[in-house]
Amino acid sequence: MAAVVAATALKGRGARNARVLRGILSGATANKASQNRTRALQSHSSPECKEEPESLSPELEYIPRKRGKNPMKAVGLAWYSLYTRTWLGYLFYRQQLRRARNRYPKGHSRTQARLFNGVKVLPIPVLSDNYSYLIIDTQARLAVAVDPSDPQAVQASIEKEGVNLVAILCTHKHWDHSGGNRDLSRRHQDCRVYGSPQDGIPYLTHPLCHQDVVSVGRLQIRALATPGHTQGHLVYLLDGEPYKGPSCLFSGDLLFLSGCGRTFEGTAETMLSSLDTVLGLGDDTLLWPGHEYAEENLGFAGVVEPENLARERKMQWVQRQRMERKSTCPSTLGEERSYNPFLRTHCLVLQEALGPGPGPTGDDDYSRAQLLEKLRQLKDLHKSK
Repeated sequence: MAAVVAATALKGRGARNARVLRGILSGATANKASQNRTRALQSHSSPECKEEPESLSPELEYIPRKRGKNPMKAVGLAWYSLYTRTWLGYLFYRQQLRRARNRYPKGHSRTQARLFNGVKVLPIPVLSDNYSYLIIDTQARLAVAVDPSDPQAVQASIEKEGVNLVAILCTHKHWDHSGGNRDLSRRHQDCRVYGSPQDGIPYLTHPLCHQDVVSVGRLQIRALATPGHTQGHLVYLLDGEPYKGPSCLFSGDLLFLSGCGRTFEGTAETMLSSLDTVLGLGDDTLLWPGHEYAEENLGFAGVVEPENLARERKMQWVQRQRMERKSTCPSTLGEERSYNPFLRTHCLVLQEALGPGPGPTGDDDYSRAQLLEKLRQLKDLHKSK
């Protein structure tokens, strides 16, 4: 499979890009035998002998990542099913939570709130690289929490801000986004838990459909259905008009700075449609993602589009931020259009580098979906330097 992807990916590229793309794929091929040996050893080991819980990770998003290691490859969809459908996943999330609190007692990144005309957006660093958010109507002292995976950290921010939590917006069911729903909804008796009924959101009280609006004080927040990462994934768009400021997109695991989420419960066509939903929003919309993946994602973007100057400028800024452990969010959708390869499947430079050409019926969306799928495959094989 790697050879097929490589052959197509390298078509039409110069020697420089051919070498870097070939390096990604050859590295994956070289590691394949080692991965097989690892799986064979694991199959003969008793559960008591497994010292490193990281080997049980359902995807890169869930635990502190070690260079060149993707635990999802070792356990595959069987573990993903256990993680999302059984209490084993919850127990694993609790272990992640304890480790992250010990490793990052003040959070994995230094964040800064954005204050508009009576509206405050406060990023809260949780787990090893997740972000939860408080959206606050500062006049009414009302707050909405987005993906509160660490209820302790979110509650501390609620108390510090002196606000009343009245709603939780959950983008999807994965425990690293929904794990705090129970504790916070029990602590705050009037708190409603919103999310998709298709996604099995823990402690869901108010199901949402595409284009439904949640109103809290002067906050008007629209849910947009964006399936692909999970079947019922939602993103939330805070309308900027009531407070005369920019709109804010809370994207969960659909869209990151220079990246997108893995397609666990959908097809490339489904994910493309969801990303196109985001592309329809205004350039000044602020992007508040679910994870701190900026440096790794921009590194990959430089492999597939090395001459993109916007990416280079953003990478320099991100590296300065991360040297001081500062958060890289938010970016804007206008910025993302200029360097995020997953939003650039319509661009000629990527189509020439990786694209399969027109689909069998000449359907442009079909060929864009194929290109998106190849980008995702290459990203999964990519190892940051």
